[in-house]
Amino acid sequence: GRNFAFWIGPRAQLVVTEPEKIKEILCNRYTNFPKAELYSFYLKKIFGQGLLISEGEQWSKVRTLTVSAFHGISLKGMMADMVASVEMMLERTAFGSSFEEGKQIFGMLHKMMALAETNMYTIRLPFISNIFKTVDEMEAERLDQGIADSIIDIVKKREEKVKCQQDVDSNGYGSDYLGLLIQAHHDEDETKKISMEQLIDECRTLYAAGQETANAALSWMILLLAIHQDWQEKVRNEVISIFGHEKCLDFDGIARLKITGMFILETLRLYTPVYTGFIRDIGKEATLGKLTGLDGVQCHIPFIMIHHDPKIWGEDVHAFKPERFLDGIAKATNNNPTAFMPFGMGHHMCAGSNFAINEAKITIAMILQRYSLTLSPGYVHAPHPGLTLRPAYGIQIILNAL
Repeated sequence: GRNFAFWIGPRAQLVVTEPEKIKEILCNRYTNFPKAELYSFYLKKIFGQGLLISEGEQWSKVRTLTVSAFHGISLKGMMADMVASVEMMLERTAFGSSFEEGKQIFGMLHKMMALAETNMYTIRLPFISNIFKTVDEMEAERLDQGIADSIIDIVKKREEKVKCQQDVDSNGYGSDYLGLLIQAHHDEDETKKISMEQLIDECRTLYAAGQETANAALSWMILLLAIHQDWQEKVRNEVISIFGHEKCLDFDGIARLKITGMFILETLRLYTPVYTGFIRDIGKEATLGKLTGLDGVQCHIPFIMIHHDPKIWGEDVHAFKPERFLDGIAKATNNNPTAFMPFGMGHHMCAGSNFAINEAKITIAMILQRYSLTLSPGYVHAPHPGLTLRPAYGIQIILNAL
């Protein structure tokens, strides 16, 4: 059925794919359906108590910062950096850090994610696991400290610039996400102030969640461009018609890339990076439709099942058809917002969704300005359901300069 239950050890999970029930879960104030606790030793090391995990006042403080860091005006200000980042094949711009600093942190996070996947179903024994640690646990703690030290170094460098009157910009510590976090750390108003530990955890979250999901999504986009040559030409023609072959892409032009946007949305539907979706605890007083007495049960909303539901999308649900989104998401989903949620929905919807879409448009535009893409004969199609949905053996593409 569309909703069903199963057990993970002693924990019952209710899988929910019915749109009305999903809306009921995600669009309330999360008092009845709070975020589920992370039980994985390794995932706790990756995300700490960052935005994805935190609740209440701590979540509210940082959510406000995140929204301000990624709203329209801020995104417009990031355009030059984003274009330069693609030009140099850098991995992130939101922290304004150098390639080597970012590369070091990404490398450690990738190792941590590999450990998390390897130990996905490992059970840690209370008390005993705190004394006797496995080789993987000791490696995770080493990586955890290394990530924290690297982030602290980046923060200290930013603080030193301010002390030496080398302000990053008129906003003191900078108007990028890192700058806003540092400002909050130094804020004299206790209601807005965040601890250094919280600052580090927010950086972990953006590095891990932001970079990993963007990486996976862009991989599938490049694959689909190489497979569907007709859409590759449509997207390229649109890019050339707006920007020509110039490297200086602008914010208004990116907003006009409608065909490119349709292509991106269809890719996110077919290959949703956060394919597992949300897991929420069900509170004592919570009801779900006609279901009651759910205390102690978790509800699981799997995005990839919803995005591949023929009752919502039609019998051609598995076909690649970007034209589904010709008249926007609302028309494609028959005004059903829970039918398409690559970034979640409700109060905890991903604050960086517009950043991610712009990043994808810029990357695709700049690649197609320079190259035609064809799929290598050696490519093996094997989507791997790890922490994100990514190609198990990478994407092998042949680039031909235009």
